Amino acid sequence: MLKSAILKQLETIVGKDGVLTAKADLATYAYDGTTTWSHAPDVVVLPNTTDQISKILNLANDNRIPVTPRGSGTNISGGSVPVNGGIVVCTTRMNRILDINKANLTATVEPGVVLQDFHNALAKENLFYPPDPQSFLSCTVGGTVAENSGGPMCIKYGVTKQYVLGLEIVLPDGYVMTLGGTTVKNRTGYDLVPLFTGSEGTLGIITKITLRLVPRPAARRTVMAIFDDMVRAGTVVSRILADGIVPAKIEFVDNFVIRRIEEKMKIGLPVDAKTMLLIECDGSVAAVESEAAQIVELLKKGGAKISRLARDDAEANTYWKARSAGFAAIYGAARTVVAEDCTVPRDRLSDFIEKLDEISKKSGFEIVLIGHAGDGNIHPSVFTNSREKEDLDRLQDTLTAIFEAALGLGGTLSGEHGIGLEKKRLLAKALDSRVISYMQRIKSIFDPNNIMNPDKIWERS
Repeated sequence: MLKSAILKQLETIVGKDGVLTAKADLATYAYDGTTTWSHAPDVVVLPNTTDQISKILNLANDNRIPVTPRGSGTNISGGSVPVNGGIVVCTTRMNRILDINKANLTATVEPGVVLQDFHNALAKENLFYPPDPQSFLSCTVGGTVAENSGGPMCIKYGVTKQYVLGLEIVLPDGYVMTLGGTTVKNRTGYDLVPLFTGSEGTLGIITKITLRLVPRPAARRTVMAIFDDMVRAGTVVSRILADGIVPAKIEFVDNFVIRRIEEKMKIGLPVDAKTMLLIECDGSVAAVESEAAQIVELLKKGGAKISRLARDDAEANTYWKARSAGFAAIYGAARTVVAEDCTVPRDRLSDFIEKLDEISKKSGFEIVLIGHAGDGNIHPSVFTNSREKEDLDRLQDTLTAIFEAALGLGGTLSGEHGIGLEKKRLLAKALDSRVISYMQRIKSIFDPNNIMNPDKIWERS
């Protein structure tokens, strides 16, 4: 519990309405999008300015108080859970779009801007920011930068780090540092912008972000395909890419998710389908029509039971809305749901699907699959209604087997959700011990007192 003098100083910095200490408020900030982690902070602080964050961190650093940065808390790695108590610094009040520069194709925003609001503002200027994590309706831009978020469009456009040009960051001692700028090319010394992009709040708090934009594509077409075999669907994805076609999105969901979505939304999805692929092409009108037609034929040749273009924008939007609802469908399936995130090389996707089926049969747990097939990023979800320790331990063993299978195929522990608390026990399986040591040394340079989001990413040594 923090001393009353600390709480009074926080109130002086941000005002009484920006300091939350009520039990119900603290409980609200005790968890993120995971179902397995929860720990209440001692206080939640809601700053409005960079200067306020600087003063908060200076105070915390002087008193060795743990600080957990937080946006909307939609992340699903335990990254914004304050496991050591202390101060949660929530940046949702810093929600201004500071600049949209159409001539320079850049925008500058505060960290609390909701991603969907940012997309809507850009659409009015006929501009486009590709990173689109499926929590876009509520996640904040600052959170997506801290996690280096991805989304369906990564296959063609890349992840968040490809779009971050500049950052304003408050370091743990309160120092305000500016990195990068507004130019597309910037080759000035070590590039620290990517270091903070994906640092999961362990090095400082992001307070301003400059992003690269692209012109909004003139046309889009959606292709829907149904397969009676998930492995075959994974193989077809590789064939599409090998044929020189790079769609904006290639997404898939399995039968469990199809049935759950149809149960909730009643949109006419085929509930007997083993797998549904959703593919979107974007670009010029002529290029989109040509690519979409080629994809339809490749899907048919690859064994799709159904392969067709969406009739119109309304039907396409319905399909993508269903895909966005995928995680909600999964999380309502049981008392304990662990929706994971790993990536394999795209040409090993079908092999990974086979491995997951083997793990499911061996463990006895159903493994539900949803993900970004176009970039090999799979979200296997394992769940149980049991609260027995033996069953929960077996669930963790099953998750370990999943990650070991991904690593064995040349894959990664995380494609977009980060390590946080959820996967830090596995980090040594994925990275050389010296690499982990270098990461720890980098953190100690920026955060010598280890107040910033401590005990995340790697196990305490």
